[in-house]
Amino acid sequence: MAAGGFCKLPNGTVVVALNLPTPTSPGTAHGVAPVRILVHAANRARALTRLRNLGMRAVFLRGNTAPPTPDEITAVLHHPDGLIWRTDSEATTPPELWRPIRSLLRSPAARA
Repeated sequence: MAAGGFCKLPNGTVVVALNLPTPTSPGTAHGVAPVRILVHAANRARALTRLRNLGMRAVFLRGNTAPPTPDEITAVLHHPDGLIWRTDSEATTPPELWRPIRSLLRSPAARA
């Protein structure tokens, strides 16, 4: 389950934004640092299916409490995959740059 929201674009597609916890280094509180994931898709169901196909099986969008900002929409529309993430901007100042989803899903052994 995740907090987040969506925005329907004039061409009929949607941008879905989700705030998810993720395991990080031991220095963070409770070993968890939130991330913000943006997905561009034809509709909300397809956006969530894209994430589930990547292994994020328990991701659901309930409500529209944290829709994507105009800057976030621009970022995901300009990315070739239409699927990006960064550490939640509330947790870090200044916020990090957007990264492709494959960098989040890489195993720790592949990062070394």
